Amino acid sequence: MTRIRNSIFSTFVAALLLTACDSIPTERADGQGADDKIRQSGGKLFGDINLLGPDRDKDAEGGSGIGVNGFLWRASLDTLSFLPLSSADPFGGVIITDWYSPPESPEERFKVTTYILGRQLRSDGVRVAVFRQELNGSRGWVDSQVENGTGSKLEGAILSRARELRIASADQ
Repeated sequence: MTRIRNSIFSTFVAALLLTACDSIPTERADGQGADDKIRQSGGKLFGDINLLGPDRDKDAEGGSGIGVNGFLWRASLDTLSFLPLSSADPFGGVIITDWYSPPESPEERFKVTTYILGRQLRSDGVRVAVFRQELNGSRGWVDSQVENGTGSKLEGAILSRARELRIASADQ
C-alpha cells in the first residue's frame, strides 16, 4: 500500500514540477519564434515549399523544396492538364490521373501515372504508364492494349515542356 502511495505522490510531484516549467521563458535555438517564421515564409501556403514552379533562389536544377525536379513536376502537370487529376505527391514524385473518356470515343477511357525519378532535369528522369480500357457491353470496362510508344510520346512532351520552363526561368 505504501508503494502505491509513494508512486502516486511521485507522479503528482513530477506533474507539478513540469507545469511549473511552463512559466520559464525560453528561446528557440535559431532565435525565431512562430510569428517570425510565418512572416518569413511570405504567406506561402506550404511555407518554404513552392509547388507551382521553380524557385530561382534555389539550385539551378529546378529544386523548389519538393522531392523531385521542379521543372519536370510542373511540365508533367501542364502536359497532363487535360486529364482529371486523382492524386499528386510532390515529395514522392507521383502524379495519378483519374479515368478519362475522350468525347470522340466514349467507348474507351485512359488513365495515366507519371513518375518523376529524381532532382535532375534528365531524359531518364520521368516515366509514364498509360492504361486503357474499353466498354464491353455486359462485362463493363475491360483492360485493353495501349499503342506502343504512347508512354514514350508523353515522356517526350513532358521533357520538352520542362526544357521550355527551364529556358524561360533563365531568361527572367
